[in-house]
Amino acid sequence: MKVSWQRHTLRFRERAITSRDSMTEKPTWFVRIESHQFPGGCSVGEAAMFKGLSSEDTPDFEERLDTACRMASECATLEEAMQSLPEISSIRFGFESALLRGGLYPTSGKEAGWLGGKEGITTNGLVWMGDKATMRRRIREKLDSGFHCVKLKIGGIDFEDEMELLAGIRREFSQSDIELRLDANGGFTPANALERLGRLSEFSIHSLEQPIKSGQWDDMRRICALSPIDIALDEELIGFTSTEEKIHMLEAVSPRYIILKPSLCGGFREAEKWISLAVERGIGWWATSALESNIGLEALGRWTASMQPSMPQGLGTGNLYTNNTPSRLEMRGERLWLASPAEDNHQ
Repeated sequence: MKVSWQRHTLRFRERAITSRDSMTEKPTWFVRIESHQFPGGCSVGEAAMFKGLSSEDTPDFEERLDTACRMASECATLEEAMQSLPEISSIRFGFESALLRGGLYPTSGKEAGWLGGKEGITTNGLVWMGDKATMRRRIREKLDSGFHCVKLKIGGIDFEDEMELLAGIRREFSQSDIELRLDANGGFTPANALERLGRLSEFSIHSLEQPIKSGQWDDMRRICALSPIDIALDEELIGFTSTEEKIHMLEAVSPRYIILKPSLCGGFREAEKWISLAVERGIGWWATSALESNIGLEALGRWTASMQPSMPQGLGTGNLYTNNTPSRLEMRGERLWLASPAEDNHQ
């Protein structure tokens, strides 16, 4: 077996703005595994470390990735290679996504319809922050494209302007027409969160992600208990390594939903543990991209399809970049599809 990695810098079509950051490009790392166990002899995954957000964002990340690849190369089988990996979320995601794309990751088998190009995954339309005119244009583009669930990043422009945007949407579209999700990326404070949530609830909001910065469990529990809008946790799931820690957080905070970014929350296997623990406690879930390239997104789509999701997923991010990797993924309206080989060759 031979395992290697290569760095790639993804470039956004438009500046991506959240309450936390502003990005024009995003580095990522591709993991190539050559092994006779793959039907085609090799497969490529993505170690999608997210600078400024991943718990393993340290100056020696590439050294740690290099060590993981070298140790895996010394293993006789893919199973041994997986056992050799360190508990580093993005590196595990890199290897697991290679296994998924190579057809060797153990799944439920319920993704067959998606793999065969017969079923699409319903997604939410993601609208990035910008000035009022830009956000209004982006919202209109999503609605015109056929999305029935739209997720808006908020907290980066004037709050009154955001209220006006939401009021405009609701004047034209009812709750039954459009489901609205909001993502504050930790942009509220414990002092103003409930007041803002109360005002936002006028617009029949489905849920709001991560109202305050992660790690403030007492404040987050209070907000989850008192908020008129259901709260979803996102960044709060980063950095956990044990089942006990996961249980402690879920029971301490008691959110309505958790949002799974496998490249940030331990990889696919750990994401499955999160789902199991959440469902046991009556907590809903959906999966979303952490801005991976098409390589990571394809694996994420296959895994998500195998989990039989019941609500729109956050996977429609493949068109964000000018230099994304080639892929059979395509958005048709609000659904993410994997084109069949015949369709792909025809195109």
